[in-house]
Amino acid sequence: MNQETSERVRIFAARTILTMNPAQPQATHVAVRDSTVLAVGGEADMAAWPDAERIDHLRGKVLMPGLIQAHSHLMEGAMWDAVYLGYFDRRDPDGRLWPGLRTLDAVLARLAEAERALPDAQATLLAWGFDPILFGSSRLSVRELDRVSATRPIVILHASVHLMNVNSAMLALAGIDEDTDIDGIHKDAEGQPTGELQEFAAMYPVQKVIGSALSLAAAEQREAIWKFGRVAQLAGVTTATDLVSDLSPQGLAALREVTGDAAYPLRIVPAFAPQRNPEGGAARVHAAAASSASDKLQFGPVKFIVDGSIQGFTARLRAPGYAGGQPNGLWLIPPSQLPALFEPFHRAGLQLHIHTNGDEATEVVLDVIEDLLARHPRADHRHTLQHCQLASSAQLQRAARLGMCVNFFSNHLYYWGDAHAGQTVGIEWASRMNAAGTARRLGMDFSMHSDAPITPINPLFTAWCAVQRETASGRVLGEAERLSVDDALHAITMGAARTLKLERRVGSIEPGKLADFAVLEDDPRAVAPAALKDVKVWGTVLGGRIFPAPGSQP
Repeated sequence: MNQETSERVRIFAARTILTMNPAQPQATHVAVRDSTVLAVGGEADMAAWPDAERIDHLRGKVLMPGLIQAHSHLMEGAMWDAVYLGYFDRRDPDGRLWPGLRTLDAVLARLAEAERALPDAQATLLAWGFDPILFGSSRLSVRELDRVSATRPIVILHASVHLMNVNSAMLALAGIDEDTDIDGIHKDAEGQPTGELQEFAAMYPVQKVIGSALSLAAAEQREAIWKFGRVAQLAGVTTATDLVSDLSPQGLAALREVTGDAAYPLRIVPAFAPQRNPEGGAARVHAAAASSASDKLQFGPVKFIVDGSIQGFTARLRAPGYAGGQPNGLWLIPPSQLPALFEPFHRAGLQLHIHTNGDEATEVVLDVIEDLLARHPRADHRHTLQHCQLASSAQLQRAARLGMCVNFFSNHLYYWGDAHAGQTVGIEWASRMNAAGTARRLGMDFSMHSDAPITPINPLFTAWCAVQRETASGRVLGEAERLSVDDALHAITMGAARTLKLERRVGSIEPGKLADFAVLEDDPRAVAPAALKDVKVWGTVLGGRIFPAPGSQP
């Protein structure tokens, strides 16, 4: 081996390395050439590179493959320009802790404080993270928001991003009144809008007024991309999706610029969202890949949203439906339109990622995919059900038979588990939500996610949710669906990589793959399962470059 080649090799030593490669599950050293893993093993296995640079300051740490967030949104980086109104504590990209608000009075007080602080009397007050289901039967309405201000427009995006509340000033600006005939505009007994807008059609008139603010698509905002990268990196994430993207020229330019910066710590996988902007169809995805793909920017997924959210009562459920007798949810795409929407992307070789929260939505999608595959067979398509929270065992078996993957929203078990058991679907359904144990027994490719900004990016916390299945009150929901720690760690690495068709590049530490590592203070397999969420992230390694978290000590 010549000197020039040897100089490009670096050898990372660690307390232990969890490779997620079943042929070599554990090691202590990994050799990296440029951005790629060259060799994995022990000290003796590194003797072939005597002149390699030694990276020894991580010797006391634990390395595992960079964690993969296979369902998230760049919106996480943009939301912090608005006021946080969530029920649970949350840290912003700068590390500031925002205490959760446990009463409606506290929500209104934070809004009022933010309203007083706005220098422009006409500026819209934007807020996010509110979730009325966590306050029992209490709801926000125009009446309460008008007490904060009846003249300044106020917009509050719910935690699910499937609903919002607005005050009378914003209703007037958006042209919403008693005569507006749009599904999802909630009205009182007298037929007057309450200010609660359910799902995207009802929210659209408001979105037209506020522009890109509070939008799911944030790729055109460079600062949002940077903030998203910082939040992800602090959680040990090296690859994350932007699962609603317009693939606009401006957005692609911003993504190329930011991800092209060597200091940017994350690989991004945008998913084209035809519901937002159908122009160009499959050709738009192929064109984006041809013009913008790089090591840190990959294309291919296409995202469809079929129904709403369970906690917002807009997901589509089979009988017996919602436990409180609420009307069934909303179709965001009428079932009759799904075949024509899915087919061009399927035939173009692209991967469909399909949001189905309710089991009725899942059943309809399975019907469409089965018919599509009968007419246009395609090996290894890996179309993926996203969320898929209420799928039955029979539905998961059917999805497995069709060659589909699943990405569960396991965080729901903690954040909304108590509400699901007591208010939305009842204890029986809540106990089989996010049935990762069933998927594991079926041998399916599956992952779990945060859906950031809906819940914070933290794959180790998500893994804990799938292992413990505990609600915020400590109640266990569906012990039979628990994962082992090993299976949960696989789901947030190789499982996630497979749902994105990236398993040849990331997801495990083995020769030929990118040198992407999560650097941990403890071995997640060695701590008690209940402590999995508390394992600290020291930082990450992306393509061989070290990114310590702020305040991390060697």
